[in-house]
Amino acid sequence: MKPLHTFAALFALTLTAAAGEVEIFNGKDLTGWEGNKDLWSVKDGTITGITPPDPADPKKGIIKHNTFLVWKGGKVADFELSFQYRIEKGNSGVQYRSKELDPGAFGPIISGYQADFEAGDKYSGILYEERGRGILALRGEKNTIKPGADGKKPEVAKNGLVGDSAAIQAAIKKEDWNEYRIVAKGNHVQHFINGMQTIDVTDEDAANAPKEGLLALQIHQGPPMVVQFKNFKLTELK
Repeated sequence: MKPLHTFAALFALTLTAAAGEVEIFNGKDLTGWEGNKDLWSVKDGTITGITPPDPADPKKGIIKHNTFLVWKGGKVADFELSFQYRIEKGNSGVQYRSKELDPGAFGPIISGYQADFEAGDKYSGILYEERGRGILALRGEKNTIKPGADGKKPEVAKNGLVGDSAAIQAAIKKEDWNEYRIVAKGNHVQHFINGMQTIDVTDEDAANAPKEGLLALQIHQGPPMVVQFKNFKLTELK
């Protein structure tokens, strides 16, 4: 017979699922997440990722491939995710509807949709497919993705704009907290930063468009960097 505390836990999970909200970060530790614990930790209630400097060249980070902290609590399909982030140098992002590949020397390697952001001025808000079809929408774009002639490189049809790229970038606070929101339903995905829509993509490349998969946080190879995440809210869309 199962102990009473097991039934209580299952009941709590059932209530959470019924409400549509799923807790993915407890604010205290990395329970439910897997990654290189030399790079990922919890500091002051935030998930914190670092790229340490390379002793041979302090201007470069020590990691040699992009690596990730992977949420192991289940897969996401149709959902809305909001969170806050801050970044010092470098590039990062949140993977969704993604899959885990063979790990590298510095931890997990992930392929799939990415809600990109960076310390620079070009890529924050874009839709990028890590180890996949590459950039599917630059900031401000409303695109439809169609199958390519060779079955791999897609055709990107630009249908208009959802916002001004420069204005969106101007509203992003440097080395400070910003709010990101991802909405994915069917083959339609949208990103928002600080309330401003950054992309709108309809992915009609059915053979390659991910329908469900993992959530993960990225540390990008490159310069020494710090990225932090907090206040996650994941809601399943029925």
